[in-house]
Amino acid sequence: METQETTQEINIMPRIGDQAPNFVAKTTKGTIELNDYAKDKWLLLFSHPADFTPVCTTEMSGFALRKDEFTALNTELMGLSIDSVHSHLAWVNNVKEKTGVYLDFPIIADIDMKVSKLYGMLQPNESETAAVRAVFFIDPNKKIRLIMYYPLNVGRNMDEILRALQALQVTDKYKVAAPLDWKPGDKVIVPPPTNLEEMNERLNDDSCERIDFYLCKKDLKLD
Repeated sequence: METQETTQEINIMPRIGDQAPNFVAKTTKGTIELNDYAKDKWLLLFSHPADFTPVCTTEMSGFALRKDEFTALNTELMGLSIDSVHSHLAWVNNVKEKTGVYLDFPIIADIDMKVSKLYGMLQPNESETAAVRAVFFIDPNKKIRLIMYYPLNVGRNMDEILRALQALQVTDKYKVAAPLDWKPGDKVIVPPPTNLEEMNERLNDDSCERIDFYLCKKDLKLD
């Protein structure tokens, strides 16, 4: 049986389409308030279980190594773990010394676990003291558009994170949908008709690859 505390934590976990919960937090780049950060930009908010751990080091280095790709997509990065800012700073310095990779993005020092709880990053059946590997895709309107969760022992896929971000941005801009395994340059899906007149027009439309009236693909010239 779920405890009242567990039920409350589940109820406050943000969902796709929700406004990203605001917070003020100390980070390796100073104190940041979410609502004032990355204005007019996308934001990836991602958590890792702990500093000075092997999988987390590979992941955070992966974000850092591909930071220019995220910047090109008008996207800022922000990490988080339940460690002090002193631990974060020492870890950032250690990673740079040992690997040459500089974690040049803010990492939240969530020592009181407020942000972790606010975003459902603490999942008791996995750990009560370490955040799972969560990624929140937050658009320029501070709306949560996609959420990824990974367990403590499995690292994330950076190619998929970038692909999903590109898909969100392209489908927003061109009012289309992205099919299975879509990547930039692939055909996109045209929204299905919503009435009989549109359906009949679709059946006579040779400008797209028509499987049937409800499934049509087309090439998209990206700006």
